[in-house]
Amino acid sequence: MSSEASKTPPDNGSEATVVDEAASKPVHPAYGVVREVTPFASVILCRNPGSFELDGTNTWILRAPGSPTAVVVDPGPKKHGKHVRAVVEAASVVELVLISHRHHDHVGACKKMRKLSGAPQRAYSNKYSVGAARLRDREVIHAAGLKITVVHTPGHTADSTSFLVEWEGQQAILTADTILGFGTTVLDPSDGSLNDYFNSLNRLLVEASDAVLLPGHGPDHPTLGPIGRYYKAHREERLAQIVTAIEAMGVTPEKAKPMKVVRTVYADVDKKLWPAARMSVKTQLEYIRTL
Repeated sequence: MSSEASKTPPDNGSEATVVDEAASKPVHPAYGVVREVTPFASVILCRNPGSFELDGTNTWILRAPGSPTAVVVDPGPKKHGKHVRAVVEAASVVELVLISHRHHDHVGACKKMRKLSGAPQRAYSNKYSVGAARLRDREVIHAAGLKITVVHTPGHTADSTSFLVEWEGQQAILTADTILGFGTTVLDPSDGSLNDYFNSLNRLLVEASDAVLLPGHGPDHPTLGPIGRYYKAHREERLAQIVTAIEAMGVTPEKAKPMKVVRTVYADVDKKLWPAARMSVKTQLEYIRTL
């Protein structure tokens, strides 16, 4: 699950791949093709667009130039065998599969990926770690010629994890659904937390502000910093709007109904996105109750 944004994803009905005519390279959204973003990070976009998934799920293939093996991050959703096969073919030899978090559009294809690649799979939770130990915060993984640092970034979900990738003095940060390529992320009320989310944004801004941003959905960006600062300011603005809304309703945070708050605060957002907005509002109300 990802966006609560009002911005509408591009029309994904066409099979055509968007191409930068000047560079003759595919640009986002480019379905079913390997799109190189940095010398050590490429992406294949799964054709599973939706209100939560934006254009679809980005599956990342990490490999230092010349490395015979690759690391795959987030195999994608179920019932997209063509996507998984394309990823395995592009990776050639999958050394390791990393999972950013538990949501189905990222982990649904894990079983298929293991069947085709035989690679061990690691996540921050034991449930999605198969054939290897679960990830630990600040753990450094050396694989496919790269240095990959595990950065636990809860908030979207409790197990949300980012990956800081380094090669030859260059850095990129895979942020999954913590920071998207456009729009804003949903905070899952089942185990997400606004306090955790603020802490995660602050951590990413401190540790990876200048790194190339490689999100779980949407286009990549040259640096994380501007997007991370926007995310923080946006969340603070929404929080202030929710406080104002419940005060106008004359109710306490404990008595406030999330959907009533959504109708006021998200009045300018497409109603199709209100269920996602409700999830974030519920999480934000929990945060306000602790203030």
